[in-house]
Amino acid sequence: MKRLVYLAIGAGVGVAAVRRVSRAASKLSPSGLAGSAGGAISGVRGSIRDFIDEVRIGMAEREIELTDAMSGEPPAPYSSGTGTGAARKNGRSAS
Repeated sequence: MKRLVYLAIGAGVGVAAVRRVSRAASKLSPSGLAGSAGGAISGVRGSIRDFIDEVRIGMAEREIELTDAMSGEPPAPYSSGTGTGAARKNGRSAS
């Protein structure tokens, strides 16, 4: 009975090993390498597009900031809603 258990375990391990080896061999075949390279290139291409889009958005925002600065109008004052600026700097409340 023990021998049948060991035979079954050995057969299972053998099947798993053959499947792993054949999977690795298919990845290393010319068609497998071409497929993985194509996927990597398309991923890099998408990342570059995202980067370019972010740069363009940043450029547009900065252009708006510079246009506002050059128009001669002072920027709108920042208001936190409560307290005065001096009291807020010292860490005390204005009450």
